[in-house]
Amino acid sequence: MTGLIVCLAVLVAASGYGIVHRRRDGRIRVRAKDSGQRLTADDLGEPLGERATLVQFSSAFCAPCRATRRVLGEVAGMVDGVRHVEIDAEAHLELVRRLDVLKTPTVFVLDAQGAVVRRAAGQPRTADVIAALGAAV
Repeated sequence: MTGLIVCLAVLVAASGYGIVHRRRDGRIRVRAKDSGQRLTADDLGEPLGERATLVQFSSAFCAPCRATRRVLGEVAGMVDGVRHVEIDAEAHLELVRRLDVLKTPTVFVLDAQGAVVRRAAGQPRTADVIAALGAAV
C-alpha cells in the first residue's frame, strides 16, 4: 500500500513539473538578469540589424532549432531592418556562459544598439516573436 502511495505521489509531482515546463517552453520574457546585457557585432560575428536582431543559439542535433530557424527567418524577412543571426552554442561557450544559455534553442531579441530586450528558451511561436520585436523597435 505504501508503495502505491509513493508511486502516485511521484506521478503527480512529475505531471505537475511537466505541465509547468511545457507552459514555459518557448515563452518570450524579460529577465532581470538580462538588463544591461549588450551584444556587439564582434560577439555575433555578423552585423546587427538596423532596427533589431534575433539571435538564436543552436546545437547540431537539436530538432526544435531547425523549426526556430524557420520561424525567425520568416519574421526577419517580414520586418524591415530585422536580422536573424544563428550561433552554434558549442563553438561559442564563453558567450553561452556570459548570457546564461542553458538549452537550445535559446533566442534573444536585441534592439538596434544590441541591448537584450527579450529572451526565450525553447521554440517560440511566430506571434510571440513579432510581439517581442515591438519592444525592440
